[in-house]
Amino acid sequence: MITLTDTAVDKVKELIEMQQKDGSGLRVYVAGGGCSGLRYGMMLEDAPEEDDDVLDVRGLPVYVDLHSAQYLDGAHVDYVETVMGAGFKVDNPNAVSSCGCGSSFRPAGAEPAPTGGGCGCG
Repeated sequence: MITLTDTAVDKVKELIEMQQKDGSGLRVYVAGGGCSGLRYGMMLEDAPEEDDDVLDVRGLPVYVDLHSAQYLDGAHVDYVETVMGAGFKVDNPNAVSSCGCGSSFRPAGAEPAPTGGGCGCG
C-alpha cells in the first residue's frame, strides 16, 4: 500500500522521542483542500482507529484510514533536506497533477480545483 524510506522512518522515530510519545504511530491521511483539491497530512497518534489499515515499517506503526487508503495506494514517503528547507515528501502514483511544493494533488477522475485560492507553498 504505502512505503516509507529509512530516512522517513528514522525522522518519525526521532520526532516520537523528542515529543516523548513512546508507543505512538504515524497517521498518514488525505483531506480536502490545497490548490489541487486534496492535501496530504501526517501526524503522530497514540493508537489506530477501528477501521484503519495498520502497517509496521521497521517497527514504526503506520495508520491509514479507509478513505485515504484509496488515494495513497502505492505512495512513497521520504524525508528530504535541502537548502530551501526540510520535510516529508510524498511520491504518489495516483496523482495526475500536484502543486509546486507537492503538498496537494488531484487524483485521476477528479475535477481540477478552482483557481485563485493560492497554494500556500511559500
